[in-house]
Amino acid sequence: MTEAPQMKDASATTADASFAEIAQRRRGRIRRYFFKRPRAMDAVVILCYVLLALPTIIPSALDGKWLVVVILLLIASALSFRRRFPLQVVLAVALLEIAATILNPWGSNVSAGLWFALYAVASLRRRALTLVVFAAASLPLSLLYLFMWTSPSPIDNLQDVPENFHLINNIATAVTIMLSNLLATGIGISVRQRREHEAEIAAWAARTTQLGKVTERNRIAREMHDVVAHSLTVMISLSDGAAVVVKKDPQRAGDVLGELSRTGRAALADMRRVLGVLRDDSGRPAPLTPLESGQNLAKLLDGFRTAGLPLHYAHTGPGLPADPAFELTVYRIVQESLTNVLRYGRSLSRVDVQVARDGDLVTIDVLDDGRGTREGGSESVGSLGTGQGIAGMNERAGIYAGIVTAGPGKRGGWAVHAELRWNGEKGES
Repeated sequence: MTEAPQMKDASATTADASFAEIAQRRRGRIRRYFFKRPRAMDAVVILCYVLLALPTIIPSALDGKWLVVVILLLIASALSFRRRFPLQVVLAVALLEIAATILNPWGSNVSAGLWFALYAVASLRRRALTLVVFAAASLPLSLLYLFMWTSPSPIDNLQDVPENFHLINNIATAVTIMLSNLLATGIGISVRQRREHEAEIAAWAARTTQLGKVTERNRIAREMHDVVAHSLTVMISLSDGAAVVVKKDPQRAGDVLGELSRTGRAALADMRRVLGVLRDDSGRPAPLTPLESGQNLAKLLDGFRTAGLPLHYAHTGPGLPADPAFELTVYRIVQESLTNVLRYGRSLSRVDVQVARDGDLVTIDVLDDGRGTREGGSESVGSLGTGQGIAGMNERAGIYAGIVTAGPGKRGGWAVHAELRWNGEKGES
Protein backbone atom coordinates (compact mmCIF):
# COMPACT_ATOMS: atom_id res chain seq x y z
CA MET A 1 0.00 0.00 0.00
CA THR A 2 1.36 3.44 -0.86
CA GLU A 3 0.63 6.82 0.64
CA ALA A 4 -0.42 9.28 -2.05
CA PRO A 5 1.81 12.34 -2.37
CA GLN A 6 -0.23 15.53 -2.26
CA MET A 7 2.02 17.66 -4.48
CA LYS A 8 4.39 17.15 -7.41
CA ASP A 9 7.76 18.51 -8.42
CA ALA A 10 6.29 19.66 -11.73
CA SER A 11 3.80 21.88 -9.91
CA ALA A 12 6.28 24.80 -9.81
CA THR A 13 5.96 25.55 -13.49
CA THR A 14 2.21 25.00 -13.38
CA ALA A 15 1.79 27.32 -10.39
CA ASP A 16 3.87 30.09 -11.96
CA ALA A 17 1.98 29.77 -15.24
CA SER A 18 -1.37 29.82 -13.46
CA PHE A 19 -0.45 32.97 -11.53
CA ALA A 20 0.65 34.70 -14.74
CA GLU A 21 -2.60 33.73 -16.45
CA ILE A 22 -4.68 35.04 -13.54
CA ALA A 23 -2.79 38.34 -13.54
CA GLN A 24 -3.33 38.66 -17.29
CA ARG A 25 -7.07 37.99 -17.01
CA ARG A 26 -7.47 40.60 -14.28
CA ARG A 27 -6.01 43.28 -16.55
CA GLY A 28 -8.84 43.02 -19.04
CA ARG A 29 -8.62 42.66 -22.80
CA ILE A 30 -7.59 46.24 -23.63
CA ARG A 31 -4.98 46.48 -20.87
CA ARG A 32 -3.58 43.08 -21.85
CA TYR A 33 -3.17 44.31 -25.40
CA PHE A 34 -1.21 47.42 -24.41
CA PHE A 35 0.69 45.56 -21.66
CA LYS A 36 2.17 43.29 -24.31
CA ARG A 37 2.73 46.21 -26.75
CA PRO A 38 4.33 49.15 -24.89
CA ARG A 39 5.11 50.95 -28.14
CA ALA A 40 1.43 51.00 -28.98
CA MET A 41 0.76 52.56 -25.56
CA ASP A 42 3.40 55.22 -26.29
CA ALA A 43 1.63 56.05 -29.54
CA VAL A 44 -1.68 56.44 -27.67
CA VAL A 45 -0.07 58.79 -25.12
CA ILE A 46 1.45 60.95 -27.86
CA LEU A 47 -1.85 61.03 -29.72
CA CYS A 48 -3.73 62.10 -26.58
CA TYR A 49 -1.27 64.91 -25.94
CA VAL A 50 -1.46 66.12 -29.55
CA LEU A 51 -5.26 66.17 -29.36
CA LEU A 52 -5.08 68.24 -26.15
CA ALA A 53 -2.58 70.63 -27.75
CA LEU A 54 -4.30 70.81 -31.13
CA PRO A 55 -6.42 73.89 -30.22
CA THR A 56 -3.13 75.65 -29.46
CA ILE A 57 -1.15 74.27 -32.41
CA ILE A 58 -3.64 75.36 -35.10
CA PRO A 59 -4.07 79.03 -34.00
CA SER A 60 -0.34 79.36 -33.38
CA ALA A 61 0.41 78.10 -36.89
CA LEU A 62 -2.18 80.45 -38.40
CA ASP A 63 -0.69 83.40 -36.50
CA GLY A 64 2.85 82.47 -37.57
CA LYS A 65 3.97 81.46 -34.06
CA TRP A 66 5.94 78.49 -35.31
CA LEU A 67 8.15 78.36 -32.25
CA VAL A 68 5.10 77.41 -30.13
CA VAL A 69 4.25 74.64 -32.61
CA VAL A 70 7.82 73.33 -32.49
CA ILE A 71 7.85 73.33 -28.67
CA LEU A 72 4.58 71.39 -28.48
CA LEU A 73 5.82 68.83 -30.98
CA LEU A 74 9.05 68.48 -29.00
CA ILE A 75 7.00 67.74 -25.89
CA ALA A 76 5.07 65.06 -27.81
CA SER A 77 8.34 63.53 -29.04
CA ALA A 78 9.89 63.56 -25.56
CA LEU A 79 6.96 61.58 -24.15
CA SER A 80 7.95 58.59 -26.29
CA PHE A 81 11.10 58.21 -24.11
CA ARG A 82 9.33 58.43 -20.75
CA ARG A 83 9.77 54.69 -20.00
CA ARG A 84 13.53 54.63 -20.51
CA PHE A 85 14.39 58.09 -19.17
CA PRO A 86 11.52 59.18 -16.91
CA LEU A 87 13.43 61.79 -14.87
CA GLN A 88 15.07 63.38 -17.91
CA VAL A 89 11.72 63.52 -19.72
CA VAL A 90 10.06 65.26 -16.76
CA LEU A 91 12.81 67.89 -16.71
CA ALA A 92 12.59 68.47 -20.45
CA VAL A 93 8.79 68.62 -20.48
CA ALA A 94 8.68 71.01 -17.49
CA LEU A 95 11.06 73.45 -19.21
CA LEU A 96 9.25 73.20 -22.53
CA GLU A 97 5.87 73.72 -20.82
CA ILE A 98 7.14 76.93 -19.25
CA ALA A 99 8.46 78.15 -22.61
CA ALA A 100 5.19 77.32 -24.38
CA THR A 101 3.20 79.06 -21.64
CA ILE A 102 5.29 82.24 -21.86
CA LEU A 103 4.85 82.33 -25.65
CA ASN A 104 1.15 81.41 -25.58
CA PRO A 105 -0.31 81.71 -22.05
CA TRP A 106 -3.87 80.94 -23.08
CA GLY A 107 -3.17 77.58 -24.76
CA SER A 108 -5.26 74.48 -24.15
CA ASN A 109 -2.24 72.30 -23.35
CA VAL A 110 -1.23 73.86 -20.02
CA SER A 111 0.58 71.16 -17.93
CA ALA A 112 -0.80 68.30 -20.09
CA GLY A 113 2.66 67.03 -20.94
CA LEU A 114 3.55 66.86 -17.25
CA TRP A 115 0.62 64.54 -16.58
CA PHE A 116 2.09 61.76 -18.69
CA ALA A 117 5.69 62.43 -17.62
CA LEU A 118 4.88 62.45 -13.89
CA TYR A 119 2.78 59.31 -14.24
CA ALA A 120 5.78 57.52 -15.76
CA VAL A 121 8.06 58.62 -12.91
CA ALA A 122 5.52 57.58 -10.26
CA SER A 123 5.03 54.14 -11.81
CA LEU A 124 8.77 53.46 -12.14
CA ARG A 125 10.48 55.16 -9.18
CA ARG A 126 10.17 55.20 -5.39
CA ARG A 127 7.41 57.24 -3.79
CA ALA A 128 9.71 59.71 -2.01
CA LEU A 129 11.58 60.55 -5.21
CA THR A 130 8.30 60.79 -7.10
CA LEU A 131 6.88 63.40 -4.70
CA VAL A 132 10.06 65.48 -4.94
CA VAL A 133 9.90 65.37 -8.73
CA PHE A 134 6.20 66.30 -8.64
CA ALA A 135 6.89 69.39 -6.53
CA ALA A 136 9.93 70.43 -8.56
CA ALA A 137 8.12 70.08 -11.89
CA SER A 138 4.77 71.62 -10.86
CA LEU A 139 5.76 74.62 -8.72
CA PRO A 140 7.55 76.72 -11.39
CA LEU A 141 4.59 76.63 -13.79
CA SER A 142 2.09 77.25 -10.99
CA LEU A 143 4.10 80.19 -9.61
CA LEU A 144 4.40 81.61 -13.10
CA TYR A 145 0.63 81.80 -13.38
CA LEU A 146 0.09 82.86 -9.81
CA PHE A 147 2.50 85.79 -9.46
CA MET A 148 4.18 86.69 -12.71
CA TRP A 149 1.49 86.66 -15.39
CA THR A 150 0.34 90.10 -16.68
CA SER A 151 -0.18 89.53 -20.40
CA PRO A 152 -3.63 90.46 -21.75
CA SER A 153 -6.15 87.69 -22.34
CA PRO A 154 -8.82 87.36 -25.06
CA ILE A 155 -11.50 88.15 -22.52
CA ASP A 156 -10.10 91.66 -21.94
CA ASN A 157 -12.04 92.87 -24.98
CA LEU A 158 -15.34 91.96 -23.35
CA GLN A 159 -17.35 94.39 -21.30
CA ASP A 160 -18.22 94.07 -17.61
CA VAL A 161 -15.05 92.13 -16.78
CA PRO A 162 -14.32 92.27 -13.02
CA GLU A 163 -11.17 94.16 -12.05
CA ASN A 164 -9.80 91.20 -10.18
CA PHE A 165 -10.55 88.72 -12.97
CA HIS A 166 -6.87 88.12 -13.75
CA LEU A 167 -6.03 87.36 -10.13
CA ILE A 168 -8.92 84.89 -9.77
CA ASN A 169 -8.10 83.27 -13.11
CA ASN A 170 -4.41 82.97 -12.24
CA ILE A 171 -5.16 81.42 -8.84
CA ALA A 172 -7.60 78.93 -10.40
CA THR A 173 -5.07 78.00 -13.10
CA ALA A 174 -2.24 77.51 -10.59
CA VAL A 175 -4.42 75.31 -8.35
CA THR A 176 -5.62 73.33 -11.37
CA ILE A 177 -2.03 72.72 -12.45
CA MET A 178 -1.05 71.44 -9.01
CA LEU A 179 -4.13 69.24 -8.58
CA SER A 180 -4.00 67.73 -12.07
CA ASN A 181 -0.29 66.93 -11.69
CA LEU A 182 -0.93 65.50 -8.23
CA LEU A 183 -3.71 63.32 -9.65
CA ALA A 184 -1.43 61.98 -12.39
CA THR A 185 1.29 61.29 -9.81
CA GLY A 186 -1.18 59.52 -7.51
CA ILE A 187 -2.38 57.27 -10.32
CA GLY A 188 1.21 56.35 -11.11
CA ILE A 189 1.94 55.55 -7.45
CA SER A 190 -1.17 53.36 -7.30
CA VAL A 191 -0.07 51.46 -10.40
CA ARG A 192 3.40 50.93 -8.93
CA GLN A 193 1.93 49.64 -5.67
CA ARG A 194 -0.29 47.20 -7.55
CA ARG A 195 2.68 45.93 -9.53
CA GLU A 196 4.71 45.50 -6.34
CA HIS A 197 1.80 43.63 -4.77
CA GLU A 198 1.59 41.29 -7.74
CA ALA A 199 5.35 40.75 -7.57
CA GLU A 200 5.10 39.90 -3.86
CA ILE A 201 2.29 37.43 -4.54
CA ALA A 202 4.33 35.87 -7.34
CA ALA A 203 7.35 35.55 -5.03
CA TRP A 204 5.17 34.03 -2.32
CA ALA A 205 3.72 31.56 -4.83
CA ALA A 206 7.24 30.62 -5.95
CA ARG A 207 8.37 30.08 -2.35
CA THR A 208 5.27 28.03 -1.58
CA THR A 209 5.81 25.94 -4.69
CA GLN A 210 9.44 25.35 -3.78
CA LEU A 211 8.43 24.34 -0.26
CA GLY A 212 5.89 21.95 -1.75
CA LYS A 213 8.58 20.41 -3.93
CA VAL A 214 10.85 19.87 -0.94
CA THR A 215 7.97 18.43 1.08
CA GLU A 216 7.06 16.11 -1.77
CA ARG A 217 10.64 14.90 -2.14
CA ASN A 218 10.71 14.12 1.57
CA ARG A 219 7.38 12.33 1.31
CA ILE A 220 8.52 10.20 -1.62
CA ALA A 221 11.86 9.47 0.09
CA ARG A 222 9.99 8.37 3.22
CA GLU A 223 7.65 6.18 1.18
CA MET A 224 10.51 4.59 -0.73
CA HIS A 225 12.30 3.96 2.55
CA ASP A 226 9.26 2.18 3.96
CA VAL A 227 8.83 0.05 0.86
CA VAL A 228 12.46 -0.86 0.25
CA ALA A 229 13.64 -1.22 3.85
CA HIS A 230 10.70 -3.37 4.93
CA SER A 231 10.56 -5.55 1.85
CA LEU A 232 14.27 -6.20 1.57
CA THR A 233 14.60 -6.90 5.28
CA VAL A 234 11.79 -9.44 5.16
CA MET A 235 13.08 -10.98 1.92
CA ILE A 236 16.60 -11.40 3.30
CA SER A 237 15.27 -13.03 6.45
CA LEU A 238 13.04 -15.33 4.42
CA SER A 239 15.84 -16.35 2.08
CA ASP A 240 18.16 -17.02 5.02
CA GLY A 241 15.44 -19.12 6.66
CA ALA A 242 14.77 -21.05 3.46
CA ALA A 243 18.48 -21.84 3.10
CA VAL A 244 18.51 -23.29 6.63
CA VAL A 245 15.43 -25.53 6.35
CA VAL A 246 15.55 -26.52 2.69
CA LYS A 247 17.25 -29.87 3.42
CA LYS A 248 15.52 -30.64 6.70
CA ASP A 249 11.98 -29.60 5.79
CA PRO A 250 11.45 -29.03 2.04
CA GLN A 251 7.75 -28.27 2.51
CA ARG A 252 8.50 -25.59 5.07
CA ALA A 253 11.17 -24.17 2.74
CA GLY A 254 8.57 -24.04 -0.04
CA ASP A 255 6.20 -22.03 2.14
CA VAL A 256 9.00 -19.63 3.03
CA LEU A 257 9.95 -19.22 -0.62
CA GLY A 258 6.30 -18.58 -1.49
CA GLU A 259 6.17 -15.82 1.12
CA LEU A 260 9.42 -14.48 -0.29
CA SER A 261 7.86 -14.30 -3.74
CA ARG A 262 4.73 -12.57 -2.47
CA THR A 263 6.80 -10.01 -0.56
CA GLY A 264 8.86 -9.24 -3.66
CA ARG A 265 5.77 -8.81 -5.83
CA ALA A 266 4.14 -6.52 -3.24
CA ALA A 267 7.31 -4.44 -3.01
CA LEU A 268 7.48 -4.15 -6.80
CA ALA A 269 3.84 -3.06 -6.97
CA ASP A 270 4.44 -0.45 -4.25
CA MET A 271 7.48 0.95 -6.02
CA ARG A 272 5.57 1.15 -9.30
CA ARG A 273 2.87 3.16 -7.56
CA VAL A 274 5.38 5.59 -6.05
CA LEU A 275 7.23 6.04 -9.34
CA GLY A 276 3.89 6.30 -11.14
CA VAL A 277 3.12 9.43 -9.11
CA LEU A 278 6.37 10.97 -10.35
CA ARG A 279 5.42 10.21 -13.95
CA ASP A 280 1.84 11.47 -13.56
CA ASP A 281 1.48 14.76 -15.45
CA SER A 282 -2.16 15.37 -14.56
CA GLY A 283 -1.28 17.65 -11.65
CA ARG A 284 -3.76 15.83 -9.40
CA PRO A 285 -2.80 13.84 -6.29
CA ALA A 286 -2.83 10.10 -6.78
CA PRO A 287 -5.89 8.46 -5.20
CA LEU A 288 -5.33 6.91 -1.78
CA THR A 289 -6.06 3.20 -1.91
CA PRO A 290 -8.60 2.23 0.78
CA LEU A 291 -7.00 0.18 3.54
CA GLU A 292 -8.96 -2.34 5.59
CA SER A 293 -6.84 -2.05 8.72
CA GLY A 294 -7.64 -5.42 10.27
CA GLN A 295 -7.17 -7.47 7.14
CA ASN A 296 -4.01 -5.73 5.92
CA LEU A 297 -2.48 -5.48 9.37
CA ALA A 298 -3.16 -9.20 9.78
CA LYS A 299 -1.38 -9.93 6.50
CA LEU A 300 1.51 -7.76 7.58
CA LEU A 301 1.84 -9.64 10.87
CA ASP A 302 1.58 -13.02 9.11
CA GLY A 303 4.44 -12.00 6.85
CA PHE A 304 6.64 -11.15 9.80
CA ARG A 305 5.71 -14.41 11.52
CA THR A 306 6.77 -16.28 8.42
CA ALA A 307 10.03 -14.34 8.46
CA GLY A 308 10.66 -15.71 11.97
CA LEU A 309 9.33 -13.15 14.46
CA PRO A 310 7.44 -14.60 17.47
CA LEU A 311 4.59 -12.10 17.19
CA HIS A 312 1.67 -11.56 19.56
CA TYR A 313 -0.97 -9.01 18.57
CA ALA A 314 -3.66 -7.39 20.73
CA HIS A 315 -6.24 -4.69 20.03
CA THR A 316 -8.31 -2.98 22.74
CA GLY A 317 -11.10 -0.45 22.49
CA PRO A 318 -13.14 0.49 19.41
CA GLY A 319 -11.86 -0.17 15.93
CA LEU A 320 -9.63 2.30 14.14
CA PRO A 321 -11.30 5.21 12.31
CA ALA A 322 -12.28 4.17 8.79
CA ASP A 323 -10.08 6.82 7.23
CA PRO A 324 -7.57 5.58 4.62
CA ALA A 325 -4.83 8.07 5.55
CA PHE A 326 -5.14 7.36 9.28
CA GLU A 327 -5.20 3.60 8.76
CA LEU A 328 -2.17 3.85 6.52
CA THR A 329 -0.32 5.81 9.19
CA VAL A 330 -0.99 3.07 11.75
CA TYR A 331 0.02 0.43 9.21
CA ARG A 332 3.31 2.16 8.39
CA ILE A 333 4.26 2.72 12.05
CA VAL A 334 3.69 -0.95 12.86
CA GLN A 335 5.51 -1.98 9.70
CA GLU A 336 8.55 0.19 10.41
CA SER A 337 8.71 -0.92 14.06
CA LEU A 338 8.61 -4.61 13.20
CA THR A 339 11.11 -4.11 10.38
CA ASN A 340 13.55 -2.65 12.89
CA VAL A 341 12.94 -5.60 15.23
CA LEU A 342 13.60 -8.05 12.38
CA ARG A 343 16.63 -6.08 11.25
CA TYR A 344 18.35 -5.47 14.58
CA GLY A 345 16.83 -7.84 17.14
CA ARG A 346 18.83 -10.81 18.40
CA SER A 347 17.80 -13.70 20.68
CA LEU A 348 14.12 -12.86 20.36
CA SER A 349 11.57 -14.97 22.21
CA ARG A 350 8.55 -12.65 22.10
CA VAL A 351 7.41 -9.54 20.19
CA ASP A 352 4.21 -7.80 21.29
CA VAL A 353 2.15 -5.46 19.10
CA GLN A 354 -0.59 -3.62 20.95
CA VAL A 355 -3.03 -1.17 19.36
CA ALA A 356 -5.50 0.60 21.64
CA ARG A 357 -8.13 3.26 21.10
CA ASP A 358 -9.60 5.43 23.83
CA GLY A 359 -11.87 8.10 22.38
CA ASP A 360 -9.86 10.15 19.93
CA LEU A 361 -6.51 8.78 21.21
CA VAL A 362 -4.94 5.79 19.43
CA THR A 363 -1.77 4.29 20.92
CA ILE A 364 0.58 1.81 19.30
CA ASP A 365 3.16 -0.19 21.27
CA VAL A 366 5.72 -2.57 19.79
CA LEU A 367 7.84 -4.36 22.40
CA ASP A 368 10.45 -7.07 22.08
CA ASP A 369 12.66 -8.92 24.56
CA GLY A 370 15.73 -9.36 22.40
CA ARG A 371 19.02 -7.57 22.47
CA GLY A 372 19.54 -5.20 19.59
CA THR A 373 22.67 -4.00 17.88
CA ARG A 374 23.40 -1.69 14.98
CA GLU A 375 26.85 -3.12 14.37
CA GLY A 376 26.09 -5.48 11.51
CA GLY A 377 28.56 -6.66 8.95
CA SER A 378 28.10 -6.27 5.25
CA GLU A 379 26.12 -9.48 5.09
CA SER A 380 23.87 -8.76 8.02
CA VAL A 381 20.36 -7.51 7.84
CA GLY A 382 21.34 -4.67 10.15
CA SER A 383 23.52 -3.12 7.47
CA LEU A 384 20.40 -1.97 5.62
CA GLY A 385 19.64 0.80 8.13
CA THR A 386 19.51 4.38 6.86
CA GLY A 387 18.40 6.27 9.97
CA GLN A 388 15.15 7.34 8.28
CA GLY A 389 12.79 5.06 10.19
CA ILE A 390 12.20 6.90 13.48
CA ALA A 391 12.15 10.28 11.75
CA GLY A 392 9.64 8.99 9.21
CA MET A 393 7.36 7.61 11.93
CA ASN A 394 7.46 10.94 13.76
CA GLU A 395 6.55 12.78 10.56
CA ARG A 396 3.57 10.52 10.01
CA ALA A 397 2.43 10.83 13.62
CA GLY A 398 2.81 14.60 13.51
CA ILE A 399 0.05 14.79 10.91
CA TYR A 400 -2.35 13.61 13.64
CA ALA A 401 -0.88 15.73 16.48
CA GLY A 402 0.99 12.67 17.71
CA ILE A 403 4.48 11.60 18.60
CA VAL A 404 6.63 8.48 18.42
CA THR A 405 9.21 7.55 21.06
CA ALA A 406 11.66 4.67 20.84
CA GLY A 407 14.27 3.32 23.23
CA PRO A 408 15.30 0.43 25.46
CA GLY A 409 12.37 -1.32 27.11
CA LYS A 410 11.88 -1.39 30.88
CA ARG A 411 12.43 -5.15 30.90
CA GLY A 412 15.07 -5.26 28.21
CA GLY A 413 14.70 -5.34 24.48
CA TRP A 414 13.39 -2.37 22.51
CA ALA A 415 10.13 -0.45 22.82
CA VAL A 416 8.33 1.82 20.36
CA HIS A 417 5.40 3.91 21.60
CA ALA A 418 3.24 6.01 19.28
CA GLU A 419 0.28 8.27 20.03
CA LEU A 420 -2.13 9.55 17.39
CA ARG A 421 -5.17 11.77 17.82
CA TRP A 422 -8.18 11.43 15.55
CA ASN A 423 -10.49 14.44 15.45
CA GLY A 424 -12.63 13.47 12.45
CA GLU A 425 -16.29 12.62 12.78
CA LYS A 426 -17.05 10.84 9.52
CA GLY A 427 -16.14 7.38 8.51
CA GLU A 428 -16.06 5.93 12.04
CA SER A 429 -16.00 2.17 12.22
